[in-house]
Amino acid sequence: MSTTTNGKRTSERIIERSQVTVSERRYQGTRELQTYDADQAPQPYWNPYLSGVLLGLVLLTSYVVLGTGLGASSAPSRLAAQMESWVAPAHVAASEYFGPWGDEPLAYYLVFMFVGTFFGGLFSAVLARRVKPQIERGRAASVNKRLLFALVGGILAGYASRIARGCTSGQALSGGALLLTGSLIFVTCMFVAGYATAFLFRSQWDD
Repeated sequence: MSTTTNGKRTSERIIERSQVTVSERRYQGTRELQTYDADQAPQPYWNPYLSGVLLGLVLLTSYVVLGTGLGASSAPSRLAAQMESWVAPAHVAASEYFGPWGDEPLAYYLVFMFVGTFFGGLFSAVLARRVKPQIERGRAASVNKRLLFALVGGILAGYASRIARGCTSGQALSGGALLLTGSLIFVTCMFVAGYATAFLFRSQWDD
């Protein structure tokens, strides 16, 4: 009888130890998984106020060193001129808009700034572990609808930036820093239009 009782107790102890060992392994595995997730998690965004100050210092440096401000929409325009010149050089040379840029429209400082901004942003995203190919959209918007809106919005923004002779970088930042009347009007209209369109299209993002 005592032998049977001792055998049961021994079996119970072995089972308890096995359960403890399994629990410890699960806990350790969970901790390792949590540590792995923490290591792979994206880094937080920078403080927007600090980023704004740094951007202002970059703009100030541009004026001091180059004697002019920043811009982004000029680079795609000059790239379009370069690509069109490969097909119809005579047409580009005779164009009132593209013609003054000469035979090498890409030889312009804002083109190099555009390239540097792209690769600098990519490098920063890689370091912050934020590179994830995907289509940003709300649940109410399908992929095709999101891409269509992005295409139409990009065309309108690009066309308008050339009419206004500057985008949010050239007009709002560079022109606004000089307190130019046209730039201040541009910024005002940009915010009014932004709030108006946000009211119309926010249902596509309101999840």
